[in-house]
Amino acid sequence: MSLLELKDVRKSFGAIEALRGATFSVDAGAVVGLVGDNGAGKSTLMKTITGVYRPDGGEIRFDGASLAGKDPGDIRKAGIEMIYQDLALARMRDVASNIFLGRELTRSVLGLRLIDAKRMRSEAEAMIAKLGARVKSVTQLAGQLSGGQQQSVAIARALTFNPKLVIMDEPTAALAVREVEHVLELIRTLSAQGIAVILISHRLTDVFAVCDRIVVLRQGAVIADDPTKGTSMNAVVAHIVGATDLPHQAAAR
Repeated sequence: MSLLELKDVRKSFGAIEALRGATFSVDAGAVVGLVGDNGAGKSTLMKTITGVYRPDGGEIRFDGASLAGKDPGDIRKAGIEMIYQDLALARMRDVASNIFLGRELTRSVLGLRLIDAKRMRSEAEAMIAKLGARVKSVTQLAGQLSGGQQQSVAIARALTFNPKLVIMDEPTAALAVREVEHVLELIRTLSAQGIAVILISHRLTDVFAVCDRIVVLRQGAVIADDPTKGTSMNAVVAHIVGATDLPHQAAAR
């Protein structure tokens, strides 16, 4: 049984069919690339997985349980984390504060609950070290960090929920080459720790560098789902732009 299983997932907005029977799966610890042109349905699919949208049909199962009727909070507790392209960091707060933003650690002082900044710094340092992230100090302001370092903080924040699956939306967009490799190494680290990753990216070189499989979405349907070693960049591009009529045989996989 795969960690995440989608079967014939459908979603419409009025007369627009955003998802037309999307089917694919993600195994524990696997890195799966999700690619497709703008408007292919990638964002709708991810928001459906994370509970922002309710599917109109089909089934989504995670870790053996159905996600039907669950809200985003329940799905996060089940073990799915989404890191959006804008990262949603508080730029005027330090790294430790961002990692624990909204779930600050506290201690009791004379019956009052106060933020335990020392413990937050200590645990943030341990999280950054576990990732091998290149962040000099957890007391740095997030706004002073490079794009790659900010990605590290966003991933560390996601890990505080102990996720089994992390969905990353365009994590290497607009990064310098050196920072891109650092983010890709972070993805490899997550996989090595048994955490599955769905990587949404237009940068096919990055997808081929870290993904075990590549899923192509076009016009709301999965039209290709191949092992990275069993396909090529030309083949993936052909699927994305619709230059091939090869059927997707998800049921046979």
